[in-house]
Amino acid sequence: MKTKHAKNAKVFKAFCDEKRLAILELLQSGEKCACVLIDEMGIGQSGLSYHMKILCESGVVEARQEGKWTHYKISRAGSKSAMVLLEALTTPNAQAGVDSCGCK
Repeated sequence: MKTKHAKNAKVFKAFCDEKRLAILELLQSGEKCACVLIDEMGIGQSGLSYHMKILCESGVVEARQEGKWTHYKISRAGSKSAMVLLEALTTPNAQAGVDSCGCK
């Protein structure tokens, strides 16, 4: 069983690589075929496959098969979920005037 933290880590793993960020920038203009991403990124099919697996597992990117090629696009729901997660993890919720050890 996957923990909440393991699931959340997949989202952040998707954003912590320069090539994956470049792929997301390419997908901002709409759905792209893997063949286009391979050409634009200047990487091989296996390299693209590795990065797309991480992006898809995070939920930020969706994939669909058409013939022998896979087409990718940014997932609106996955993007929103990632934004909500980042906000939730970075919003302080400690009581005013009390530090983490309970001292005043």
